[in-house]
Amino acid sequence: MIRIYRYEEIGKFIDSFESRRQADVEHITQSVKEILRNVHERGDDAVAEYALRFDRTDVRRFGFFVPESDLDRAYEELDSNLRSVLHEARDNIARFHAKSMPQSWLTWEQDGVVLGQRVIPLQRVGVYVPGGRAAYPSSLLMGVVPAQVAGVEEILVATPADDQGKVNPTILATARLLGIRRVLRIGGAHAVAALAYGTSSVPRVDKIVGPGNAYVAAAKQLLFGQVGIDMVAGPSEVLIIADQAADPDCVAADLLAQAEHDPLASAILLTSDRRLADEVARSIVEQTAHLQRREIIVDSLKNYGAILVTPDLRTSLEICNRLAPEHLGLHLQDAWNLLGEIRTAGAIFLGSYSPETVGDYWAGPNHVLPTNGSGRFFSPLRTEDFLKTSSILSYTAEAMHKHGDKIVRFAQAEGLSAHANAIRVRMARFKKGS
Repeated sequence: MIRIYRYEEIGKFIDSFESRRQADVEHITQSVKEILRNVHERGDDAVAEYALRFDRTDVRRFGFFVPESDLDRAYEELDSNLRSVLHEARDNIARFHAKSMPQSWLTWEQDGVVLGQRVIPLQRVGVYVPGGRAAYPSSLLMGVVPAQVAGVEEILVATPADDQGKVNPTILATARLLGIRRVLRIGGAHAVAALAYGTSSVPRVDKIVGPGNAYVAAAKQLLFGQVGIDMVAGPSEVLIIADQAADPDCVAADLLAQAEHDPLASAILLTSDRRLADEVARSIVEQTAHLQRREIIVDSLKNYGAILVTPDLRTSLEICNRLAPEHLGLHLQDAWNLLGEIRTAGAIFLGSYSPETVGDYWAGPNHVLPTNGSGRFFSPLRTEDFLKTSSILSYTAEAMHKHGDKIVRFAQAEGLSAHANAIRVRMARFKKGS
């Protein structure tokens, strides 16, 4: 079910794995460009046509937004135990993200100079929640809660509906729990376009966050600049580094938890212990037989899963930093001491009792993470992603007199005489006044 690669075969696997990141997506990009153009030019009419074509949702009949009464009903009908779990998960996520909330500041320098930074929340944000194979209230929590912590004034949620205009009730209940009142029952690239451009029915947002399929990712990438985005996410992935002390059943369970997401998801184990590699492979087969989504798991592990047997731990760490995994599990005796060796990972889970599932739902850190190697330069979704800053500066006449000649020299070096003149005018005024 999952192939074990000897060390001499690892390079070939990695080259193949990385090549999928540069796979030709021209047909998707061209299709999405056409969708964006139509939505930009025709607004609601184009959005309605695409919703009917792709999801068989007649938003002209049902309305673009879910009625608030449906959100209230979904919340009241939600299982009380699940409702309690969602409330506690929300609180965990809020506490974590509040810790990274930056503050505005001012500093007073010599000669009356004032410098500073003003932190301002975005005004309106769109949170995309994928549908399709499963409902993801966790993605709704991860997108909305840090935005609320940041102080975003208005949050819209976009998620696909079925042919009866129905949105998954757990999604609606979670939206109601979070205080969200506007749920757009549309998914796909056309929903992203509507949020980015604005239409008669859908207000334009400042930023769009949240995971989605390849069409959603392409739309976000193409619209960046028209609207802010969090990142361009691809299929989900986990990489586990394990040593001889690791529990093979726990390692196998973590690989399977990732593989069940999607046939395109990847689950990779790096270990220098061949015995562990064999035991994990065996456990994968045994556990998969009892799992509901085994067909998806089998496809995922066959296409993008692997157990790579490395010569030593150092090689495993080097491969990890090259692949920059979305999720990294460290099933190692010395995990904490090795943490400093990890430079490129979206989220790091240390120890056998820290599975990815804890991060997906409960602990507090965000599960919207960089994929496809983008952990080299992207970070998880954070409170800071819903904030912008303005620099503040105020110079006095004394400060201008003190530094003016140096600024003029700098402007002249760039050949910008008007810049230099803006300083000279003020210096002349200061001299007259003195």
